[in-house]
Amino acid sequence: MARKIWVFDTTLRDGEQVPGAKLDQYEKLEVAQQLKKLGVDMIEAGFPSSSTGDFNAVKEIATKVGNTDDIIITALARAVKSDIDAVYNSVKYANNPLIHMVLGTSDIHVEKKFGKSKDQIMDIGVEAVKYAKSLLPNVQYSTEDASRSDFEYLWKTIEAVVKAGATIINVPDTVGYAEPEEFGELLFKLNDRLKNLNDTVLLSVHCHNDLGMATANTLAAIKNGADKVECTINGIGERAGNAALEEVVMAMNTRSSVYQTYTNVNTKEIMNTSKLVSSFMGLDVQVNKAITGDNAFAHSSGIHQDGLLKSRDAYEIISPLEVGLEDMELVLTARSGRHAVKNALNKLGLNEFTDIQFEEIFEDFLEMADKKKEVYNHDLYIIVENYFKESHISDNFFELVDLQVISNTSFPSASVKLKKEGQILEGSAVGSGPIDALYSAIMEISQLDIQLREYNISSVSRGKEAVGKVKIQVEFRGEKYTAKATDTDIMKASALAFINVINNIVVDHLVPAN
Repeated sequence: MARKIWVFDTTLRDGEQVPGAKLDQYEKLEVAQQLKKLGVDMIEAGFPSSSTGDFNAVKEIATKVGNTDDIIITALARAVKSDIDAVYNSVKYANNPLIHMVLGTSDIHVEKKFGKSKDQIMDIGVEAVKYAKSLLPNVQYSTEDASRSDFEYLWKTIEAVVKAGATIINVPDTVGYAEPEEFGELLFKLNDRLKNLNDTVLLSVHCHNDLGMATANTLAAIKNGADKVECTINGIGERAGNAALEEVVMAMNTRSSVYQTYTNVNTKEIMNTSKLVSSFMGLDVQVNKAITGDNAFAHSSGIHQDGLLKSRDAYEIISPLEVGLEDMELVLTARSGRHAVKNALNKLGLNEFTDIQFEEIFEDFLEMADKKKEVYNHDLYIIVENYFKESHISDNFFELVDLQVISNTSFPSASVKLKKEGQILEGSAVGSGPIDALYSAIMEISQLDIQLREYNISSVSRGKEAVGKVKIQVEFRGEKYTAKATDTDIMKASALAFINVINNIVVDHLVPAN
């Protein structure tokens, strides 16, 4: 029988400790509402004793997100009365509030951080739990740096705070020191003793990623009896981050026969949550990041594309639909094989050529792919029509001729020249910034009402001739389109990406069906 695993999200507390990732009250509330939509069981909304702003944010989340019985709202406290009071007074407005406190148990923390004896630290923890218990029925106690603690002292502390009233015991791998086998063994021993002591107390884990093993350690803990996992969206957090919620949840879902567990997480909201957190915190998701990275469901290798077109499970263990994506992406690059290119052409109705003609078209494709890095549908039209010396559909596409962008604090403006049907079209616009002005000028020429949803820029090389990559996502008539472009001139890359998007829209909406 499958066992439920409680999912505790600490994106708004541990995740927000990333330098530069501070959220304002509105943003924290938006993220909390999305986390509730995602279906997490518990939200750690902040560290209310740290500032008035954080206290108010936690209070608002407790009031507006914690107003139903299906979610628990908590916040972090040190094992001191003032911190506990701050948590209580901010989370008490939730239907299901929880006080979470933390106190170290390793020799390093007890002796070097606190400068006290083990008995003194244990007494502080017990008294803190008793006080918190007098305020709320649900109290979580975290044994900080548990993975580097003496086992018998760790257990003695857990036993004492459970008897004092703690309802959840959290076992953190605070500095990412543990490895899966030993961490699993630690949790097995603790679970065995804890369930004999009080089988209603939940055993939780909180793993950091300093050695890249946060997800692996969390899953090892689950296999060895952990009832609850603490995670963050995209794995963000202190130093190298935390166990990524999406990785832990999808591992349990995909390998359900191994873990024999389930969660209440609505996996179709994973990508929406990832994008919201990334956008608000200004933290780009690593492109090859599991589950939420741009390339997680993108395939460019010809061998992989051929296998996927024959059978999805050849190279795909998770359907993109499960995590909220539309479908897998077969990216056409110079590494793509004939099967993938022919499949893309067929989808566009471009299939009336012989095998010999296709081989010549494929050679033209490879030549373009070497220049453009990534080939889009409108490029395929151009390749085919150039080969047959015809000009029909490709007349609808736009080509960048020239641009000029003026950036200043009072009057950013842009002028653009595009080519279409052999004619030069010009447009100019002002905007709130140089990119806004540039895209407004291009939209003026294209006469398409496009809403820019995402704009990302990153460097793909170093030095004076550094190449910048621009990726954008837009919305047109309720549909989303994504495109990329690279160039040593960031403004040119931005324009090329936008023109790629426009030409994709032309293919889907303005080109007559074949």
